[in-house]
Amino acid sequence: MKNLLIALFAVLVLSHPLRAQEEDAPSIMERGAQQFLEGLLLEMEPAFEGMRGFMQEMGPALSELMGQIEDWSVYEAPEILENGDIIIRRKPQDIPPEETPPQIEL
Repeated sequence: MKNLLIALFAVLVLSHPLRAQEEDAPSIMERGAQQFLEGLLLEMEPAFEGMRGFMQEMGPALSELMGQIEDWSVYEAPEILENGDIIIRRKPQDIPPEETPPQIEL
């Protein structure tokens, strides 16, 4: 029992200077998060390369489309059908705009 107390005391005394040195270093959680994000970036790199090719091919077509559509507010949100088609419908035009009631002058 006496040896256990001495060992415990020695561990506490010796670990105190180590804690002071570790304050400047990143914590275990920070290092783990950094390693996780680096691994995620390595896994996603092929997808980013594929996306770059997609944007090089589709970029000019999307720019042309953006030039043809003057007002996006006249369209409803896109709808994806079961077969994968995407439909963007115009909002109905038969809804009359809100009329302001006439004001009475006093």
